[in-house]
Amino acid sequence: MNSLLVYGSYGYTGRLIASAAVSRGWSPIVAGRDRHRVRDQAETLGLEWRAFSLDDSRERVVAALEDVDAVLNCAGPFVDTAEPVVEACLETGTDYLDVTGEFSVFERLRQRDHLAREAGVTLLPGVGFDVVPSDCLAAHLAERLPTADRVALGIKSGSSLSRGTARTALEGLGEGGVIRRNGRLLQVPAAYRTREIDFGNGPEHAVTIPFGDVVTAAHGTNLDSVEVYLAAPPWTSRALSALDSMGPLCDTGPVERLLERAVDAAFDGPDERELATDRGVVWGEVEDDAGRRARARLETPNPYALTVETALAASKRVLESADWGVDSGFRTPATAFGSDFVLEFEGTSLETLEDPDLERGCHEESEPAPSRVASDG
Repeated sequence: MNSLLVYGSYGYTGRLIASAAVSRGWSPIVAGRDRHRVRDQAETLGLEWRAFSLDDSRERVVAALEDVDAVLNCAGPFVDTAEPVVEACLETGTDYLDVTGEFSVFERLRQRDHLAREAGVTLLPGVGFDVVPSDCLAAHLAERLPTADRVALGIKSGSSLSRGTARTALEGLGEGGVIRRNGRLLQVPAAYRTREIDFGNGPEHAVTIPFGDVVTAAHGTNLDSVEVYLAAPPWTSRALSALDSMGPLCDTGPVERLLERAVDAAFDGPDERELATDRGVVWGEVEDDAGRRARARLETPNPYALTVETALAASKRVLESADWGVDSGFRTPATAFGSDFVLEFEGTSLETLEDPDLERGCHEESEPAPSRVASDG
């Protein structure tokens, strides 16, 4: 197989991916900004390593990637790391993948589609739990009801968070939410809508969250309106609204550093038992103007365990793009590999839901008019 560089390889998700790759006979290059951590990891795994920061000069980042066929970026928050890597990839002709779920990253990379096509580079963000299962489910439902133009997605997982995921969530604190409506990304308050969703054990409270599906679900489909929900206790709506108003305070230096230390102390990712036994569930519903609906529910392994499998499979297919037919330009997991991609992995199952009244309708927690999200291009 051609060369793969895993950036952020010593973080929680990066470690899982690098170790799994070695166990399968791969020899990826491990990389990150901390020379000592990446060297120690490389010596343990018997791999080549490279240390460079994305704050380094562009020339240095380009030099680190110029002999690499593909990069799998595991270093979050990706709103900070994706663009420096992508810019270097466009210069070196290196394909780019990551495991982000941040909507702004998808939107920014989507806007580089034409540059990637010209450079012959595949841009494939979101090859982890978010957004592989939800993207594949949205595409599956759109295929079942081709006239549908709107989709609601719901996600449930009791898995512990890694420090990187928690830090990403912290960085978005106070920025409100995002939905897609009639083809436009709209800024809305946190927990803008709530909904009762049956994830398999009866209706549960869920709130809107700004996951990457607000961009990806619309790519390659007619789904111009997208809302994403996360299963959460009813008190979450009030808590998110309160945190939304505290956003400016959380952005101050002392408070931000205090919160980062708290996150590092509290989060360390799922242990081996959780990885082996925890489950994730993704629910979806599409609807057209005639009121016709299609619904389904997808069950998966632990989100981090699934991320290891989907990220490695996606990397392999991009590296062997001539065999798999992966085109250059911006891609999502479903548009790159098809809506059944997620079902190829052990422990995933899809259930069609026939009852159109299975879930109760949604309502808005607050009614201020949403504003259009400014382009990040």
